[in-house]
Amino acid sequence: MNTIFLSIIIPAYNEAKRLPNTLEQVFAFLVTQPYSYEVLVVENGSTDNTYELAKEYIKKYPALQVLHEENRGKGNAVRHGMVQARGEYRFICDADLSMPIAEVSKFIPPALSGFDIAIGSREAPGSVRYNEPKYRHWGGRVINLLIQMFILPSLNDTQCGFKCFHASTTQQLFALQTLTGWSFDIELLYLARRQKLIIKEIPIDWYYGADSKVNALRDAVKMITDIFKIHRNARRGLYDDSPSQP
Repeated sequence: MNTIFLSIIIPAYNEAKRLPNTLEQVFAFLVTQPYSYEVLVVENGSTDNTYELAKEYIKKYPALQVLHEENRGKGNAVRHGMVQARGEYRFICDADLSMPIAEVSKFIPPALSGFDIAIGSREAPGSVRYNEPKYRHWGGRVINLLIQMFILPSLNDTQCGFKCFHASTTQQLFALQTLTGWSFDIELLYLARRQKLIIKEIPIDWYYGADSKVNALRDAVKMITDIFKIHRNARRGLYDDSPSQP
């Protein structure tokens, strides 16, 4: 299987309305780039026609793959895409494109080097948030404070949905993943820290969308629960197949 430079993985649950515009923007950007690429849409458990609609776009974009993951959960979809991808760099991209797709260039060479994982950050110096309600912003900061206190000190925005993984990290991290919902990437970053991988935060422009699928209260409660679950898993030795931090 030939390796390509960049894989973009788009988890898609009930994304029939947003996905066409997203794919148009993603490919309009990629065709201007000098490197090889692929885009993987991973549909899982949709009740609309996301899968069928995405398949139609293969006729227009030969570099597109559409995968189906039987089990629901964003973490399941991302893991499926990451394992199937061929890219030297593998970029998780939310279907809402709240980060303009051109920002991908910040996450890969030549703009960035010497990293294992690069995570989009709405808190790093130089980042800009647009149109985000104050309750969403401060709610996210409270959750991040808990994340830093219990599992990931010094990472200021672990919840952003745009992250780039070097291919060399894929097997070692995703094989140990246990969370399948919204908090899956926090667990992966925790595992990366245990394995002493290099994580860099990348400042991005980020646009809040009124059609966001995030439910501030419900998802906050679930994420807090998962933070303590990761902490408990570590104490029980569930992650001990990976090297521990000193």
